[in-house]
Amino acid sequence: MNRDGVPVPGSPPPAAGAPAPEGGPDATVTPNAQLPELDQAALRGLAEVGRGWSRSMPARELWERALPVDYSLKFASPRRSGAGRFVRIHSGAARGGDGDYDGDELEATARAGEGDSRSGRVTYALRRVLIGPALRSTAIAEERLGRLMALGVLSPDALSSVAYGPQAMMAILVLAGAGELKLSLPIGAALAVLMLSVGLGYRQVIRAYPHGGGSYIVASDSLGRLWGLLAGAGLITDYILTVAISVASGVAAITSAIPSVSSATVPIGLVVIVLLVAGNLRGAREAGAAFAAPTYLFVIAIAVIVIAGLIKAASHGFHSVPPAPHRATESLGVLLVLRAFASGATAMTGIEVISNAVPVFQPPEEPHARQTLGVMIGLLIAMFVGVVLVAHFDGASPVGNQTVLSEIAHRSVGGGVAYGFVQLTTTLVLLVAANSAFNGFPRLLYFIARDGFAPRVFLRMGDRLAFTTGILVLAVPAAVIYAAFGGQTSPLIPLFAIGVFLAFTLAQSAMVAYWWRHRERGWRPALATNLVGAGLSGLVVVIAAVTKFTQGAWIVVLLVPLLVLGFRRVHAHYERAREALTPRPDGSGPTPRVRIAPPQLAPGVSQRLAEAQDEPNQVHSFAVVPVAVLDLAALHALAYAVSLGQPVLAVHISPTDEEAKRFRQAWTAWGDHLPLELVVSPYRATVAPLANYIAALHNQRPDVTLTLVVPEIVVARGWQRILHNRISMRLRAALIAYDGIVITIVPFHLPT
Repeated sequence: MNRDGVPVPGSPPPAAGAPAPEGGPDATVTPNAQLPELDQAALRGLAEVGRGWSRSMPARELWERALPVDYSLKFASPRRSGAGRFVRIHSGAARGGDGDYDGDELEATARAGEGDSRSGRVTYALRRVLIGPALRSTAIAEERLGRLMALGVLSPDALSSVAYGPQAMMAILVLAGAGELKLSLPIGAALAVLMLSVGLGYRQVIRAYPHGGGSYIVASDSLGRLWGLLAGAGLITDYILTVAISVASGVAAITSAIPSVSSATVPIGLVVIVLLVAGNLRGAREAGAAFAAPTYLFVIAIAVIVIAGLIKAASHGFHSVPPAPHRATESLGVLLVLRAFASGATAMTGIEVISNAVPVFQPPEEPHARQTLGVMIGLLIAMFVGVVLVAHFDGASPVGNQTVLSEIAHRSVGGGVAYGFVQLTTTLVLLVAANSAFNGFPRLLYFIARDGFAPRVFLRMGDRLAFTTGILVLAVPAAVIYAAFGGQTSPLIPLFAIGVFLAFTLAQSAMVAYWWRHRERGWRPALATNLVGAGLSGLVVVIAAVTKFTQGAWIVVLLVPLLVLGFRRVHAHYERAREALTPRPDGSGPTPRVRIAPPQLAPGVSQRLAEAQDEPNQVHSFAVVPVAVLDLAALHALAYAVSLGQPVLAVHISPTDEEAKRFRQAWTAWGDHLPLELVVSPYRATVAPLANYIAALHNQRPDVTLTLVVPEIVVARGWQRILHNRISMRLRAALIAYDGIVITIVPFHLPT
């Protein structure tokens, strides 16, 4: 997605790449998002700063000759030196006359992510056991899902809501007395129309945004950033509540069949959430293989119930059985009917997941995503309508400890194996329905962070190409909410509809604006489809906010604007950081503070270990500066290292070859004043490969002090620390055991 403002070094990560070629922003997930691409203004700024360095710097070749180590790690005894954790890769020709470089680079192997200490090795081994071997960044293309697998992975949220949506609707109607349950038919029909309208609207979203277009991306692109953030905040609340409610409903299905375990409702649900986290940390493909089967089994179970129930009803001339008597506690009125409609609308959660996850489909992504969404909508409507009809004919009532689905299963297929199959599959699909949220939530935060409205840590992919931080951040509040509400579904339902239908409304409204602006072929029926979807979704938001406000909906009404406020504060901080960190074309920025002679390693270097050198003339050293982004913080650290009058080497860790080339472009634009080693880390680890590389340099010459000069951004307020990567403490922990490695922190203070 294109971000507002010009992307420059040190700025919040912008949308990766240019706008998508067929309209709308690019929603492709890539490991490269943490390093922004440079525009011409940024390149001019770096070049101007580099010219300032040239006035007080010796030639780069002198710096290379002065280094007491071979920074390319081409030396003997790699096992002893630790260099075996890196291999050299050949990416093309060596340096040319224009200063461009496309030559050999270092690549970190999987072992480079392993720490040198015993605790580091144990932690690494545990990670491998729990989530499997790390995947290369290039494997992201292989972590794609076919249509059958995608339907199983991305649709449990929507399809499983059949287990609690009709019950939520009937639980409101029964407040007016059991006789009013007959209204479930017209309300169910209205909900089926709503499902069809919103589903068709999201098919249009996929058509207009073939590179992925969830509510946040679509609303931001067509309506503006604020509306996109509102949609994103609504989806965040929806994803968190999806996990809590799906797990609560799954546990309720267990306790309906086995009442004796009802006292362990909360522990069972928390264990399930932990298992879901573990499954998703292993990556999309393994999560899909584990979670797809319950979806299809649940569809079969509902088909068995509905078909058996309708055959039974046909034998009685489709005359409904009167429900069990229930005393009315509220009078029937428009408000109660609207509350029932809003509660039943919870059966629509998860419809947007497929449109948001188009890039995870195997090529061609767009038609596969549209086909999968069409199948899901058809299944959802058929299952929802079927359950409502069978419940009506059987006289099912949402009272007591048994769920409505369990009740109609008893009456349709009896007890024994058939009933056990229905309850088992219902339980499984409800427990894994949260998997849709674990797919959607981290990707949503990735896009928000890519635009600079959420901490950059959400851009990082874990060992298995899963967004580890996003998965954990989703699990914690979901588990807290689940436990706080005692694992009960009913009190959570009032919180559910507002967030998801707010996102629906904004996405559909954005598509109306999109079609009106672009007027592509067939835009009129597409606009009409999205207009109907926007109107109906907006109606549900208003109904849910008004009728359920005192029942807990006020929490979501308050939380959504607070999230938007938080997003904007994060963005404001990143904007101030960009202003402070960006090299300017006017030449502002650090240059070496002293004019130095070409650095030379003094003759007769002491062969004693570095820490045994206790006289000044015995101490000889060189500096290594890790550089993530070539901004003012990095330039300040480089200038400090140069001012010490010792050899200096810069190191950059890149997750992919493409990102390495982008950094090389920035380095060349700056002037290529110092030796630079690019280390490609295809398993996306940063600190461990950097520490291992530094250790490999030090092991070549343990008699020379290695000074690690680490640039670190210092923020004005404590909460802003989570918005910046702080690796100095982790590097210190990894390298403190080495004799002769000195770590120096060079702070760069951001303005308030």
